[in-house]
Amino acid sequence: MAEHDKHGTFDEVTGKHTTGHEWDGIEELNTPLPRWWVLTFYACIIWSFAYWAVYPAWPLVQSYTTGWFNYSSRADVAVELAKLEAIRGDKMAALATAPLADIEKDPGMLAMARARGKAVFGDNCAACHGTGAAGSKGFPNLNDDDWLWGGTLEQIEQTIKYGARSGHAEAHEGQMLAFGQSGTLNKDEIVTVANYVRSLSGLSTRPGVDVAAGGKIFAENCTVCHGDEAKGNPDLGAPNLTDRIWLYGSDEATIIETVTNGRAGVMPAWIDRLDPGTIKAMAVYVHSLGGGK
Repeated sequence: MAEHDKHGTFDEVTGKHTTGHEWDGIEELNTPLPRWWVLTFYACIIWSFAYWAVYPAWPLVQSYTTGWFNYSSRADVAVELAKLEAIRGDKMAALATAPLADIEKDPGMLAMARARGKAVFGDNCAACHGTGAAGSKGFPNLNDDDWLWGGTLEQIEQTIKYGARSGHAEAHEGQMLAFGQSGTLNKDEIVTVANYVRSLSGLSTRPGVDVAAGGKIFAENCTVCHGDEAKGNPDLGAPNLTDRIWLYGSDEATIIETVTNGRAGVMPAWIDRLDPGTIKAMAVYVHSLGGGK
């Protein structure tokens, strides 16, 4: 129950005065913020104005205010990176000129190449291949021993340099043809050969499909790239169809889609974006993931 005294309405339950505000018989207690909190709040306001003046803060039409200190965190990062590159300079120069095989034989250069390659891979390649290089649909797993364009050190370096179907003059150019779009094979033939391809790696086939007929279609249209035994051809980027490693998927629908519409994924060329030493470091790092030949 509230009662009035010389200070105004007083609430006996809480021992506090009220502000005089009332809503449907409910009165608001007069509980101001602690003085320390109010002073801290005002101090933060003063600090914010000081920060605006001292550091870059105000956006302009094409730039921003640089502040009294003319400070830039980006400039600090550039300075630190320049120092790091200076420290790495001689080692990276040696890495750039050393044969790839010699890098893997030299413990010091190998450690340097792996560390540098891992960092650059994370910055440039993980978006497609994943941080652990395990790949995803349409992007190869770099940890296994199945390579579209070859898994030797030299072949990996070549792929990193020029890419695949990247537009570079020395890029890998092979692609999976669109047998359905071109009219080379009709729908029934595509279903038949797709089931034959599944059978090559021991996968089940659709009941009623003549797998032997699929083998004949395969021999007439696919062996020129994948080989008579369907083991693939790294020179053309034609995958091995007898293992159970699939870039786009091994289900019947996906294989039918591949045969019908073809595949022409792009691997970018890095030769104009990364220096020779860094490319070698990347090649060594990828080769060391466990699937290099």
